[in-house]
Amino acid sequence: MIRVESLVLILLSLIVFNSESKAQRRNYFNKVDKVMCQIPDSLTYSSQDIANYINLNFDSQNEKARAIFWWIAENIQYDLDKMYALNMHNLDLRSDETLKSRKGNCINYANLYSDMANKVGVKTYVITGYTRRKKLVNQDPHSWCASKIDSSWYMIDPTWGAGYTQNSRYIQKMDNNFFKVKPQGFIKTHIPFDPLWQFLYYPVTKQDFHSGMSMSENENYYFNFIDSIRKYEKQTDIERLLSSSIRIESNGISCYLDYDYLYDLRFNIDVNSRVLDEEMYKVAVNYYKDGVHMLNEYISYANKYYFPYKSDSEIKQMLKDINIVFNLALAQLQKDNYLTSTMENEIHQLKRSINQALVELKKQENSLVKYLEIAKKYRENLSNSNEK
Repeated sequence: MIRVESLVLILLSLIVFNSESKAQRRNYFNKVDKVMCQIPDSLTYSSQDIANYINLNFDSQNEKARAIFWWIAENIQYDLDKMYALNMHNLDLRSDETLKSRKGNCINYANLYSDMANKVGVKTYVITGYTRRKKLVNQDPHSWCASKIDSSWYMIDPTWGAGYTQNSRYIQKMDNNFFKVKPQGFIKTHIPFDPLWQFLYYPVTKQDFHSGMSMSENENYYFNFIDSIRKYEKQTDIERLLSSSIRIESNGISCYLDYDYLYDLRFNIDVNSRVLDEEMYKVAVNYYKDGVHMLNEYISYANKYYFPYKSDSEIKQMLKDINIVFNLALAQLQKDNYLTSTMENEIHQLKRSINQALVELKKQENSLVKYLEIAKKYRENLSNSNEK
């Protein structure tokens, strides 16, 4: 058994170690913060200018991430008038607009941090979800960031790290507790809509989060988030939306925020699907138009009795090229290519037009076969006459 004296010594050692670690962390922060204090004001209205200054003065990803966190916390005010104006899917917000106004809500904070972090070489994503404070779940959505610093993922909330609201007033006060937080600790207060962004092998369900739990009890559900993020980075926008909707449903729906986000996600899937369908349809139309133009040129050439002269193989190749173009158009119209059924009439009409063109192409191929047979006999007879 451990004696009381030994236990006290161990506890004292831990307290001293933690105090020293915090002091070292503060000193480290101070060095970075002092350098950022010296950035010329003229460079602070462009995210690229700020990124250039950071790259010039710091080498490590840790320093660069800290420099961005400090600058935002010190210079961006929370816009109380836009507190509830968060569009959870409109993440493509210009960070330079936030720099110009020096104000924003959580999505502006997160987008600004992410923009500058990626520009200095710190891979960062903007994450949306909701939060819990003092065991109460906030009924408004929230945005924060995840950064890969020195090969490990950390959570950063530039909004909460910059200050807080009190009695309808914004108090600007930096809180380092929201810089470089490990995922296991961050999930106690922040849960993303998509469990991918928990960065946990055993994601916490929405129900667990609402009940105050910050660890998953379902140890049978192992989630390899590292492989999933690699896959995410290779996916198209529509593939990301579809995968996200599946993960969100599997993680559980526990409040109106989850329903609302999933509804918006599905709406965006429909919109993106329609856009993709229209793009593929346009490609098919262009192939069809090219094929018709080539076919008309060939018919005109045939009507001139194949003048100017081309070899048999060259004439045959003209028809082969036309056939390839029409089949490329048909390939774009394959049912499996389309994510929605909103363009069935247009697709049906275009397919009819392509097939009619292919029928005409077949007629031209048959005519060419007859022409080449006649031309061959003519050349043979001409050769025999010359020999006599």
